[in-house]
Amino acid sequence: MSIDTPSKPFIKWAGGKSQLIGQLKYPIELKNGLITNYYEPFLGGGAVFFDIINHYPVKNFYLSDINQELILVYQIIQKDVSTLIDLLQAYQQKYLRLDQAKRKAYFYEIRDKYNNKPISGINRAAQMIFLNKTCFNGLFRLNKKGGFNVPFGDYKNPKILDESNLMNVSKSLQKVELKVADFRDLEKVVTTEDTFIYFDPPYRPLNKTSNFTSYSKTNFDEQTQISLANTFKVLNDRGAKLMLSNSDPKNVDKKDNFFETQYAGFNIQRVLANRMINSVATQRGKITELLITNYPTTQS
Repeated sequence: MSIDTPSKPFIKWAGGKSQLIGQLKYPIELKNGLITNYYEPFLGGGAVFFDIINHYPVKNFYLSDINQELILVYQIIQKDVSTLIDLLQAYQQKYLRLDQAKRKAYFYEIRDKYNNKPISGINRAAQMIFLNKTCFNGLFRLNKKGGFNVPFGDYKNPKILDESNLMNVSKSLQKVELKVADFRDLEKVVTTEDTFIYFDPPYRPLNKTSNFTSYSKTNFDEQTQISLANTFKVLNDRGAKLMLSNSDPKNVDKKDNFFETQYAGFNIQRVLANRMINSVATQRGKITELLITNYPTTQS
């Protein structure tokens, strides 16, 4: 599918791939029109999905995430974007009229409603987008009780509503299947070789201060990383083309061979990314991340 006006991520997501699109290595079969099915089981902000649907003739898209709140927002944009735009327009108009102190109070009022007075459907989707656009650093992070706990972001003129992009995103999602699912569910549904799967899981933490894995109520620990590697191997045996991103532990420990061990026999490359290793300012800047594929990337 190719659309006239490119769609792009509509929310900011920790670890988003927009900055890395130019460094990602897609299989040559994608460029040659031989990929029929695209799966992305860690959807997040969807930067890779949007890049692929904007540029490549894939027939079927299957997007999923374990985060129910995230999938809800995508489904609302898919089915009722006009009503969502109206709600976000109201949020934006009210928010921008307030001074900074009242904005802060309003942010926490909406955050409390989001956490303590759950409402389903379109109103909840609008709340999540509002919080994403006005919270600190545009993060989505949950505490142990499953509550959104990112603090207020002190922005002068946040763009709560991007109407034209939401309309474009809705068009892109019309032929997409969206669902809440665990990555291991792919083992039940992927059976054909004309399939490309991109894995962008919560990254294995480089150290204690970078341990940010709480995008959902479940924790993505070391054992889950190993389980993901096992799923990668199962799908490789079925002939699917696979690409996976993760942290590069050698940024902090040259002897850490976790990924070389788990993905032995696959292609492991390093790409540059602007990330924070931890909260210490002197340790911020460009670091490497891993790009793991089961296909050669020299032709890409």
